[in-house]
Amino acid sequence: MAGVHVLNLSSVEGVITNAQGVFEIAVQAQDTLYFSYLGFKPLKVPVSNDMIKFGIPVFRLTELSFALEEVIVRPYQLTGYLDIDVRKVPINPAGRYSIPGLPSAGYEGGNRNRSSISKALGSLFNPADFLYNLFGKNPKQMRKLKKMREDDAIKALLGTKFDREVLVQFLGIDRINLEEILRNCSYSNAFIKEANDLQILEAISGCYEEYKILQL
Repeated sequence: MAGVHVLNLSSVEGVITNAQGVFEIAVQAQDTLYFSYLGFKPLKVPVSNDMIKFGIPVFRLTELSFALEEVIVRPYQLTGYLDIDVRKVPINPAGRYSIPGLPSAGYEGGNRNRSSISKALGSLFNPADFLYNLFGKNPKQMRKLKKMREDDAIKALLGTKFDREVLVQFLGIDRINLEEILRNCSYSNAFIKEANDLQILEAISGCYEEYKILQL
């Protein structure tokens, strides 16, 4: 299969298979490979000494089956008259969050002014605080954030995904904790639900950098 993303979760590196489904990636024993392709079940494979010593293995992905039901979308019951319809569109009070390097004016990001950031992160000095426990006690996992942002293959994959699965695998924290990080950093529910995984990675990285600044 061509275009399969192959990630080394241990070294935080990624490659994409070529037209023949062949890939090359540096590994050591005890590393973990993670395969991802749209419409197929992710595959997670631990690297063993035998795998390295006795030859190149073949990996097979299993296609996912989806049962789709009819969906009717009627959000606002528009009339066709602009002056009337614009009054029916709800106004989102959340601010916009600009992510460097992405071709957009900004993303849903909650209230990001200085006072809201201070309020959201002000309790980080409390040892019982959620963000302190997560960032402070998992420095190795959090260091992976920088490496993920520097790898083009990983960024390309995250830009197409919305399920948080790759982030969960790399960072070793579940989806609930990912959402709690963003809420504690004053991101809106709309951003948490609708952003792709690359935007979530950038948001978490920004939150972590703010945490480190406050700790200095």
